Amino acid sequence: MGTNSDFKGGKLITDWRPEVPEFWEESGKKVARRNLWISIPALLLAFAVWMVWSAVIVRLPEIGFKFDGGQLFWLAALPGLSGATLRIFYSFMVPIFGGRRWTAISTASLLIPALWMGFAVQNPDTPFMIFAIIALLCGFGGGNFASSMSNISFFYPKSEQGTALGLNAGLGNLGVSVMQFLVPVIILFAVFGSLGGDAQIAESGKHFYLQNAGFIWVPFIILFSVLAWFGMNDIATAKASFKDQSIIFKRKHNWIMCILYMATFGSFIGFSAAFPMLIKNSFPMIDALTFAFLGPLVGALFRPVGGWMSDKLGGATVTFWNYIVMVLAVLGVMYFLPSETSAGSFVGYFLCFMVLFITTGIGNGSTFTMIPVIFRTFHERMEPTKIGTEPLFIEIRKESAAVVGFTSAIAAYGAFFVPKMFGSGLGIDGTFMALIGFYIICIVLTWWYYKRKHAEYPC
Repeated sequence: MGTNSDFKGGKLITDWRPEVPEFWEESGKKVARRNLWISIPALLLAFAVWMVWSAVIVRLPEIGFKFDGGQLFWLAALPGLSGATLRIFYSFMVPIFGGRRWTAISTASLLIPALWMGFAVQNPDTPFMIFAIIALLCGFGGGNFASSMSNISFFYPKSEQGTALGLNAGLGNLGVSVMQFLVPVIILFAVFGSLGGDAQIAESGKHFYLQNAGFIWVPFIILFSVLAWFGMNDIATAKASFKDQSIIFKRKHNWIMCILYMATFGSFIGFSAAFPMLIKNSFPMIDALTFAFLGPLVGALFRPVGGWMSDKLGGATVTFWNYIVMVLAVLGVMYFLPSETSAGSFVGYFLCFMVLFITTGIGNGSTFTMIPVIFRTFHERMEPTKIGTEPLFIEIRKESAAVVGFTSAIAAYGAFFVPKMFGSGLGIDGTFMALIGFYIICIVLTWWYYKRKHAEYPC
């Protein structure tokens, strides 16, 4: 067993055995919690920067930017495209570089889009292409999720992974709602005084400091980059090359879990990006930014609940019934939309959307709880003579972590496709119908592979 000095922040841990109860209680739990509680705010900042355009775009026309609706939806969607693509690479970074190093570096990278946005929005002559590049760079924040979840999965025993990953992701996801709540407030004041630049004056005469939407995150990004570097740990047994991790591409259940997680997290982040514009387009009399933050808020808060429920009831059971409620919630949202024959009901629409956000959060937690169980069972069947041994535990943790990261990467494309679907020829009703069809496919997959009596991998 390692010495106390081996477990201090900033150190490489060479002896890490969370599945051994004595080790976990004596040293492991404390170290794991320290890494988790630095990881969470770093991830919160990543989500805030990733989704910041969803709150910014609704104000751009007011301060002189001549962008049409299609261009505004592009700015909401582009961070999702780059974030999802970066996640594919980020999902393999922790075993290559170490969780401490990569968390610090990836968090610090958020300074680039945050600062650039702060300067760009102050000039109404800034071309759309510059904004598009900044939006793509905001994808750095989206990429961080894959590496963060992969990293935390190494620290916890299988019995506590659902709760730990749920806390990391759920409280990290709060970055979206924190941003959507904070940005509409801070853009009304000169938070940084003369250092922050002059106000933008709307046609109504109202003063805005839209640069604060980028600048406000800078001091916190610096702080938690430093804390990650000096307070977190790298784990020697988590080391693996890309070649070692690439075995997951041959695993059928890696791809099935990509589909299932796309339905939950893809919906969560896609709806989060599109929600302000959806409210504005369907109920123009409503101030979208007054309510939009509540959707990502409840979704994020219920993610740990999904992990906790799955630890108690089983991930497949929670996931299966959750998809059914998602279908019903979408039907409710559609029912309360304005139509040619009805003015609709914002209250009914909003409440059904809140239920939908809650289900995305629960599903995010439950699907991630399934992954370690599936791959533990897979490896135990493949190597029955190694059951209960540390080498097998290490192998399972490495592969599960890679799958967690990769599925999160694929699911993040929802942040691109969902806003683009709403802004395309499908329209609002067509997009919701397509999503219902997708959720039904997920119900069938969950039942067949993981939920039914003789399922291939019951979990």
